[in-house]
Amino acid sequence: MGEVAYGSLASVYEWLVPDAKASPAGNAQGFEMVTAGLAPGAQVLDCACGIGLLAVGLAEAGFRVTACDASPAMVERTEALARAHEVEVSTRVCRWDQLPDQGWQDRFDAVFCVGNSLAHAVGRSGRSAALDGMAFVLATGGVLALTSRNWEQIRSAGSRLDVWDRLVERAGRKAVVAYSWQVPPSWDAEHHLQISVAALEDGDQLQVTTELLPMWPFRHEELLADVAAAGLDLAGSTYDATQPQYLVTAQRRTALPT
Repeated sequence: MGEVAYGSLASVYEWLVPDAKASPAGNAQGFEMVTAGLAPGAQVLDCACGIGLLAVGLAEAGFRVTACDASPAMVERTEALARAHEVEVSTRVCRWDQLPDQGWQDRFDAVFCVGNSLAHAVGRSGRSAALDGMAFVLATGGVLALTSRNWEQIRSAGSRLDVWDRLVERAGRKAVVAYSWQVPPSWDAEHHLQISVAALEDGDQLQVTTELLPMWPFRHEELLADVAAAGLDLAGSTYDATQPQYLVTAQRRTALPT
């Protein structure tokens, strides 16, 4: 990954999550098409855990969950959410390229890399290292579930300011979210997304949190090729040129070479 981000946005990230996935249960339900094939008590890794909504939801569903993220602030929020929901989630601050160093080889029945996080890997080499790390910790027969923005769609729209057209409410608090996209001419150049969350605090006090996130986008077919290069077999993709994001699933059918 590039420079570790989400130091500021970790405190307000719940406003960036769609309503249907804003609770642990709702987040886990959104991935039932993946977890339906897992045995009770299966070992699961969320390797871009964010504030822990999916990790905690999976733990509530009875899976043995490990959660990691490159951002210490995100891992702290995951730990706090697990305590609040009284479930056990093992946590670690860890980048994707550090996954082979964690003692987790062949451990997990499923690995989740969701929330459009993979674009933070620096270029194709960084993305390949990330996917290699995920494949390394998958058990034979294990499934990788990865979500991505539709970068073809984002790039076609160009640089722009998107202000969400509604107030987002979380735990009785309201906020407005704005995305400022900086889209350079080349696919290979570093892109930037500045996210601002303006939240109403203590009745009428406005608190604005802003962070500039570096990103390295990729085409759908490039992602599929990178997944295959990591030794994984494509299981499915929901990619649709008209939709803003998609889910790719892949399976490790054979053991990796030693």
